[in-house]
Amino acid sequence: MESTIKQIVGGPEWLGKDRYDINGIPDVAGVPDLKQMREMYQKLLADRFHLTFHREQREMPIYAITVTKGGPILKVADPNEDLNTGNSGSGGQRTLRFTNMSMANFALNMNFYEDRPVVDQTALPGRYDFTLKWTYDVSRENDPGAPPSLYTAIKEQLGLRMDAVKGPAEVLVIDKAERPSEN
Repeated sequence: MESTIKQIVGGPEWLGKDRYDINGIPDVAGVPDLKQMREMYQKLLADRFHLTFHREQREMPIYAITVTKGGPILKVADPNEDLNTGNSGSGGQRTLRFTNMSMANFALNMNFYEDRPVVDQTALPGRYDFTLKWTYDVSRENDPGAPPSLYTAIKEQLGLRMDAVKGPAEVLVIDKAERPSEN
């Protein structure tokens, strides 16, 4: 199996076909952030699937987040604030509120909304507070008061761009995986 769009390379054929339900309890206090969730999934997969893998950089289709010529429109975060992401949406619209967010973590969050890896190429240091509101239902973009498309929203509301390009992205290369035993 090879799926560079999902950034997973190699592994047995059943990995792309079999489905599993996972119930777990976080091993961190509070609500885990994306990085902590990623680490918890890796532990679970190593334990239950005997998964071993390594990471590589590969040239592939990506979305690159860069700064527009006018510069970023971002509020520098208070370093004492907790990292937080709020998500709401209805009627074909989505609103994301980011608190104390680095651009690398912003790119990681945007992977949920795109079909290829999203990579931070802004070179912006630090963390920021910002809100991003867009219309994801193309048929609703012309509704009165509807926010713009995601790409326009990123440009107008954040002073950033998200362009489809070819560039380096991290892929996970599966070295070994076994079907899990029953609980």
